[in-house]
Amino acid sequence: MKDLSVFTDLIPGAAPDDDLTGRLAAFVRHREAFSPNTWRQLLSVMRICWRWSQENRRSFLPMSPEDLQDYLFHLQAAGRATSTVSVHAALIAMLHRNAGLIPPTVSPDVVRARKKINRTAIMSGERTGQAVPFCRPDLDRLDALWQQSPRLQHLRDLAFVHVAYGTLLRMSELSRLRVRDVTRATDGRVILDVGWTKTILQSGGIVKALSTRSSGRLLTWIRAAGLADEPDAVLFCPVHRSNKVNGVTTVPMSAPSLEDIWRRARRYAGQTSRQETNKGRYASWSGHSARVGAAQDMARKGVSIAQIMQEGTWTQTQTVMRYIRMVEAHKGAMVALMEDDD
Repeated sequence: MKDLSVFTDLIPGAAPDDDLTGRLAAFVRHREAFSPNTWRQLLSVMRICWRWSQENRRSFLPMSPEDLQDYLFHLQAAGRATSTVSVHAALIAMLHRNAGLIPPTVSPDVVRARKKINRTAIMSGERTGQAVPFCRPDLDRLDALWQQSPRLQHLRDLAFVHVAYGTLLRMSELSRLRVRDVTRATDGRVILDVGWTKTILQSGGIVKALSTRSSGRLLTWIRAAGLADEPDAVLFCPVHRSNKVNGVTTVPMSAPSLEDIWRRARRYAGQTSRQETNKGRYASWSGHSARVGAAQDMARKGVSIAQIMQEGTWTQTQTVMRYIRMVEAHKGAMVALMEDDD
């Protein structure tokens, strides 16, 4: 297996019949237990950590707590965000567990090192980045600009942002929707059979309903693109510059192509200024913008945290609270107390 060679190449002196190699082979055989993104991240972290280990004459697998400490401090010195450092530590621990080894992250020395890295970063001004929110007024502005456009690209992009905002699906989840996943309720509105998400993986799957306007924009795109009789076609497919869809496309659009939709939308909406960001990220709308904006809009309307989490299939309350912290800032008990006195 190709992935197994990646693993064994990183282990000096590994023989085909080694117990460690056998455990890694079983790990690779069952890689479908993890999302494709997690697997890609794991391989990337392995290569980066292995190069550092080679250059500094350290052991990669198993990795000692002392070596992991030094590696994490190396990442911090290289300017990596604390979230990136945490991902590296978590994936190195994951590799060790699946290889039948004790993860070096359980060492008190490593725990202290990670706390030091986090504390140092926060005190030096690092803040967790957040996607620029795409809110209801932004959707309304684009709707007015594109709904009558003769260009297929505009109709597709408009349907895409409507579905992204109305469902709070992640970009990868939007990309794999197919025409067969679209059904109509008795009132004409669209229901999407999403199947599964990053955090919900169950046989029953999940469904998402669209509003009347969003349903109309999606159905307009399907008809204009000639996809109504192509159940296996991806719902959001490439549009050629000749203003045509190049046949039935069953392969989802790439992440960069989907990000281009957001960049194009921001340009057409007249919001060309780039925001000041931490570490240069999230300067414009991106794949997460609709999720952030929709969560904030719901919070402004008084929707409960539990309902927001359900709509966005979030499993951690702190994630949602981080997205809506600016909206919720003036709803605190002390603000209410002081303004009652005033």
